Amino acid sequence: MNIQDINTAIEPQKKILLQHTLYKKVKTIEDLQSFLENHVFAVWDFMSLLKALQSKLTCTTTPWFATANPDTRYLINEIVVAEESDLTLDGRRQSHYEMYIESMQDCGASTVEIESFLAEVNSLQNIFVAIKTSNLHPKIKAFLEFTFSVIEQGKPHEIAAAFTFGREDLIPKMFTEIIKNFQINFPDTDLKKLIHYFERHIEIDADEHGPMAMKMITELCGDDAQKWTEVKEVSLTALDKRIGLWDAIEEIIEMKVEMA
Repeated sequence: MNIQDINTAIEPQKKILLQHTLYKKVKTIEDLQSFLENHVFAVWDFMSLLKALQSKLTCTTTPWFATANPDTRYLINEIVVAEESDLTLDGRRQSHYEMYIESMQDCGASTVEIESFLAEVNSLQNIFVAIKTSNLHPKIKAFLEFTFSVIEQGKPHEIAAAFTFGREDLIPKMFTEIIKNFQINFPDTDLKKLIHYFERHIEIDADEHGPMAMKMITELCGDDAQKWTEVKEVSLTALDKRIGLWDAIEEIIEMKVEMA
């Protein structure tokens, strides 16, 4: 088994994601705000996958020792630099999560729920309890629980699978076009930072991080058939959970429209 086999196996789920009816439901600024207020949880937990990989594939403790694979070490450190300290539109350094939060604030989306959730995570010091006791949509809870279960299992190739195949770089392209249309139709709403976030995400995923992540998985699995099988299983589940996240956001938007 190899990367091409994984891509073939996950193609049906990718098609479901790319053809999801959620995209057509984002019609107003209020719809966009609802999308951002819930999608931000995926932006945040992605950073935990990233740091879990860095912890597994590089030495982050003292005394320092060189880890086994310098190429894999380089790949994950390169990704961390951009994801955790990228350049904003005005030249500041921020993580992609922080960029997303600022984008939300600029277009009037609330950050209260994500900030309250993170405060609870910090207070409880147990991510699974925080997820379970939150008021999040059940499918958003399932999405987060899967991410942190993979991290807790501690297998680098499985974490890399969730990181690489569970985060589809074609989806931001679709939202970039939607948001650009919003900027034309709603000129009083500031979406510059949001467009920059998505465009930056596309640029580094397609040109840099995507190929790096694929190489990382190949290095981690090598000729181990069991690892390749586990990568496929995690990738399929990760995409199923992403579809569930999209279902949840669509349900939230529809409910708000009905209540309006």
